[in-house]
Amino acid sequence: MSGNQPSTVTQTDLHFMALAIREAERGLYTAHPNPRVGCILVKNGEIISRGYHRLTGTGHAEANALAAAKTDVRGATAYCTLEPCSYKGRTGSCAEALVSAGVTRVVCGMQDPHPKNRGKGFEILKQAGIEVVNGILEQSNRALNPGHIRKFESAMPYTRLKLAMSMDGKTALANGESKWITGPQARKDVQRLRARSSAIVTGVQTVIDDDPQMSVRSSELGVEDAKLASEIERKIVVVDSTLRTPKHAQLLANPATVIACAEGVSDARRAEYNEYSLMSLPDDGKGRVNLKSLLAKLAANDCNEVLFECGASLSASLIEAQLVDEIIIYVAPKLLGASARSLVDLNINSMSQSYDLEFTDQRQVGSDIRLTLSRKG
Repeated sequence: MSGNQPSTVTQTDLHFMALAIREAERGLYTAHPNPRVGCILVKNGEIISRGYHRLTGTGHAEANALAAAKTDVRGATAYCTLEPCSYKGRTGSCAEALVSAGVTRVVCGMQDPHPKNRGKGFEILKQAGIEVVNGILEQSNRALNPGHIRKFESAMPYTRLKLAMSMDGKTALANGESKWITGPQARKDVQRLRARSSAIVTGVQTVIDDDPQMSVRSSELGVEDAKLASEIERKIVVVDSTLRTPKHAQLLANPATVIACAEGVSDARRAEYNEYSLMSLPDDGKGRVNLKSLLAKLAANDCNEVLFECGASLSASLIEAQLVDEIIIYVAPKLLGASARSLVDLNINSMSQSYDLEFTDQRQVGSDIRLTLSRKG
């Protein structure tokens, strides 16, 4: 069979690609802003090495798999979750490394949407006579890197909204008390959501009411490389259109915190926050930060996956602007009553104005239920 002629995909290919996906998941909390990528090298039906991308600036999955091989890789098949890179950045070209190593077949999960790649890696392999098979378990491979894909397909990040509520759809008592609606296992699960994100966004009212830290705590992650994941700097953004953030807020002690304000804020008010990082953005016509502009700016600064942890007002604005890709709701087996605060402040007066969502996952997390939803269609 010639190098450019794809062969029939076998159950063996599916098996080894599934293992490559598991390998890529090892970098889920540490690889960003780079994509999570896994590679399995197979020869004579046996795995001879594995590799994954652990940390930006270090070896890519293919290079790590080649370096880990204890036997000659000539004639091997490489199972890669993402198209091997064609260009040299902080590390060398993985496509050229596979060619030099003598690999004869590459089975890949998907084409890389990065403009410097986009099929160029495949072309290097094919020009060298290597058989290339692409699109194996593609949906599962896309799920590894929704932010990487979204950024290069639409210049926007993949945006998640995390919410927690009682069985009757309440987030806090009327006096604002909300600790803790959910149990410890759900809170640990939120730690993993934070750890896989490049930026965490909250609203000024949440800062005023709860004074959160929005930190990633290694002791609660319960994953490989938890300490490293907790040490990686993630941008924390406070959406504060008119600059009301209290100077004593814990978030302001974090050098990664940025306050996103509207461009119309007076110079005098800005001067009061000179010691902090400010991000000026267009307003939405109502004096509030334009959330689409905020997300576009975050994507341009390598924030591929963005997590919103905020109150009912900002959550509603995000949903109304149709900027949410995924909503994750933790439902606690509690009832807080009619006077308690509602989940989101959506102004809906008829069923025709309702927002249709669809469930993509449901599972129990400790004593709570985690529901994952996306926009219908």
